[in-house]
Amino acid sequence: MSYTPELVAELEILALFNLDSSQEGLKVHQTAAPQAIAAAKRLYEKELTTQPDGGYLTSLGRDAAQNAQTLLTILGAKETA
Repeated sequence: MSYTPELVAELEILALFNLDSSQEGLKVHQTAAPQAIAAAKRLYEKELTTQPDGGYLTSLGRDAAQNAQTLLTILGAKETA
């Protein structure tokens, strides 16, 4: 699997969700970058969010966001050796 710009944009949107609250959603405004708008729509089409412009995470979306955020934390961690 290659890491396309589209996939990276979707990961960036998933990384924006606050996983501490299931009551907090995300709104990608029409003035956002076209890549972000398209990524939000693709996440909705994949049934990871409840609205084409963000909304709330579905159960599957929460799993995806959690994994994406964990991966970003691991990759961004500084080595303490």
